[in-house]
Amino acid sequence: MARALSKLGVCSRTQAEALVRDGRVVVNGRLVLDPLIWVSLESDRFAVDGQPVGAEGKVYLMLNKPRGLVTTAQDEQGRGTVYECLQGADLPWLGPVGRLDKASEGLLLFSNDTTWAARLTDPASHLDKTYHVQIDRVADAALLQAMERGMTVEGERLLAKSVRLLRVGERNSWLEVVLDEGRNRHIRRLLAAHEVETLRLVRVAIGGLVLGDLAKGQWRMLTAEEVAQLSGVSPRK
Repeated sequence: MARALSKLGVCSRTQAEALVRDGRVVVNGRLVLDPLIWVSLESDRFAVDGQPVGAEGKVYLMLNKPRGLVTTAQDEQGRGTVYECLQGADLPWLGPVGRLDKASEGLLLFSNDTTWAARLTDPASHLDKTYHVQIDRVADAALLQAMERGMTVEGERLLAKSVRLLRVGERNSWLEVVLDEGRNRHIRRLLAAHEVETLRLVRVAIGGLVLGDLAKGQWRMLTAEEVAQLSGVSPRK
């Protein structure tokens, strides 16, 4: 039941479980209290708080995530979330496609198309993600090569697909780092293992989708071509 509500784009699976347990969900005119009960998306009729719900149109959007927000719908610690950037918009419930940690910024995708989202986040997809990273020192060739060579950190093998120097200051520098997999705090942990501190981390592209000049905290819908290209499907003409 909870999974069905999530797939319909009503809310997250966790939120759906709470709705069911609170007695706010009716299926085919009957109250349902078990979030694990099997239902059919094709034939069953659903209502939440007395309002019928059905499959929403598929929505795909990109957000320029500001630093300081967590990528979750609700935070137990009361921190600001990325959903604050979507407040006031006439949108169905959308889930983040992948994550950016609180201190990170940049391109973050949202959709209610769970199949598309799962395809993009599947490690087997090896979808490139490009980051601009400011570090606390002037980078040399040895550091760049070491990041591409990789190392084992806390039992995980961390490496970058490619690293290049963007610009250098007196005491810091900016790197462009491309990953084709994403582990928790991947770049920060890899740099920390080389005793390098990450000052800023901005995701600027996912596959061929570029953040561009989208203002911080703003969002826009993806085009049909962008959606298809991200999932490796040629758009229909």
